[in-house]
Amino acid sequence: MMTRIVGVVGLVAMMAALAGCIDRANAPVLVPVASPVNPPGVTHSLCMSDANAMYDEANKQYDLRAQMTGHRDAVERETNASGAAHRQYLSCVASQGYRPLYAN
Repeated sequence: MMTRIVGVVGLVAMMAALAGCIDRANAPVLVPVASPVNPPGVTHSLCMSDANAMYDEANKQYDLRAQMTGHRDAVERETNASGAAHRQYLSCVASQGYRPLYAN
C-alpha cells in the first residue's frame, strides 16, 4: 500500500515537472474585441484543436489531389496545410470574441 502511494506521488511530481516544459513562447496573446464567450486559455485550446484538424484535413486533401495529378511537392503541401490551419485558428478565435496578437 505504501509503495503504491509513493508511486502515485512520484507520478504526480513527474507530471508537474513535465508540464513546466511546455513551450508557450509562440502562443498569441488573445485580446478581447467583443464580449468573449470563453476565457482566453479555453479559447486557445479549442481553436488549436480546430486548427490541428484543419491541418490534417488539408494534408489529406493535398494527397488526394496529388494522386489524381501525379504532382507532389513537400514544400507546397506544408505551405497549404499550415496556411489552412492558420486561417482556421484566426476564424475560430474571432468567432469567440478575441483578436490574436503575435509577438514578432
